[in-house]
Amino acid sequence: MAIMLTTTAGVVLPCTTTGSWPRPHWFDVSMWGRPLDTCMMDVRFREKFQDALATVISDQDRAGIDIVTHGDLHCDDDMAGRSWHHYPLQRWAGFGGDYLQSEETRSPWLRYPPGTLLNEIYTGWRWPRVVDKIEHRPLDYPKIWRLAQAKTSKPVRFGTCCSQVMGLFLDLHTSKYKDQREVIWDMAVAMNTELRALRDAGCKSIQIEEPTLHFWANTYGRDHDNVKFMIECFNREVEGLDDVEVWIHTCWGNPNMQRVIEDDSYHESFQLYLEACRGDVWTLEMKDREMREIELFAPLKGNLKKKICVGTVSHRKLQVESAEEVATSIRAALKYISPEQLIVSSDCGFGRQGCNRDIAFFKTVAVAQGTNIVRRELGLAEITGRASMPTLQTDIVPKVAGG
Repeated sequence: MAIMLTTTAGVVLPCTTTGSWPRPHWFDVSMWGRPLDTCMMDVRFREKFQDALATVISDQDRAGIDIVTHGDLHCDDDMAGRSWHHYPLQRWAGFGGDYLQSEETRSPWLRYPPGTLLNEIYTGWRWPRVVDKIEHRPLDYPKIWRLAQAKTSKPVRFGTCCSQVMGLFLDLHTSKYKDQREVIWDMAVAMNTELRALRDAGCKSIQIEEPTLHFWANTYGRDHDNVKFMIECFNREVEGLDDVEVWIHTCWGNPNMQRVIEDDSYHESFQLYLEACRGDVWTLEMKDREMREIELFAPLKGNLKKKICVGTVSHRKLQVESAEEVATSIRAALKYISPEQLIVSSDCGFGRQGCNRDIAFFKTVAVAQGTNIVRRELGLAEITGRASMPTLQTDIVPKVAGG
C-alpha cells in the first residue's frame, strides 16, 4: 500500500487546522437539505456563502498556515453541529423523515445522564430513518471545493464525515436491510462515489473524519469482527483514490466541543490506523490529552507508513495557547516522529458552535507561530503569517512628531 503525498510532498513540518471554522455572524443562511445549485439561485445565499468562504480562507491564510480548509460552511447552522453527520443523509436516496431517536435504538456510546450537555444534544438531535435502499445522490463536494480553491493559491483540503459514524444514529424501517452492517457498507459505497467526483474536480487532499475504529477497538478489542468490518468499510470508502492524499482524522468527539467517550486511548487502534487503513496522513487528538501516548510512535521513528498529524491546540478549551506552548508540543512529538513525517494542526475543528472566530483565529496563529519556532531551531524555512507582523496589527498608536 504505497503512500501518496500531494499537498505535503517534500514539505517538512507543514501546519494546518483540522477543518470546521466558526461562521461569521452575518452568514445567517443554511441549505436545510436543498441542493447547492438551488441555494445559489438565491442572490442573498450566493453572496453570503461566497463571502463567508472568502472570509474563513482569508483568516487561515493571514494566520500563516500552509494548508487551508473550506471551513465546513456547507453544513447548516443547527444544534451542536448536527449537520456534519446530517448533510449526506438529507441528500442520499433511502432515507426518510426527521425523528428523535428512541432510548432503545440509541447507541450505548451516546447515552448520558439527564442534566448533562451531551444528554441535551443526543436526545435533541433528529434523524432520518432508513426506509429504502441507500444510493448515492450528489453532495456537491466538487463545487464546494472549487468555490473554496478559487479563493486562495494555497491548497484546500476537503473534509467530510465518515460514513460509519453516521450509522450510530440510524434506525431501520425497511426490509431492504437485515442489519446496520449492510447500511454502513452502502453508505461507504455512496460516499466513495462522491469522493471520486471530488478527486476528478481537481481536489488532491481529502480528509475522512472520524472512522469509529478507536471507539470500537476500545469497547470490543482490536480483533473483534465489528472492528474488522469497519476497516473494510473505511477502505471501501476511499477505494480508487490512489492519486489523492487521504487524511484520516480521529478525535474523541466535538459536538459543541464535548468529548463523547471517557476511554480516549489510541493503544488498541494504533496499528489499525497505521497499517490496516488505506491513507497517507493520520491525525490524532493530542493537545487536549496532554500529548499522552505520543511515545507509541517511538519504535517506528523514521519508518512510518503514514505521515502523522498531531493536534497542538485544543478545540475544547477557550484559552488560546501561546506559540511557545505549541512549540513545546511539537518538540515532544519530534522525540518520536521525524520532522519529515510530522504535520502540525489543531486537535479538531473550531466550528460546530463551540468557539468564536477570534479564538479560532488566534489558536491558528499560535499553530503557525509555534511551528515557525521549531522550524527555526531545525534550520527550516519559515512562513510568516501577516497576523504576526508588527506593522500590520489592528490598532497602532502613531508616534507623535517631536514627542
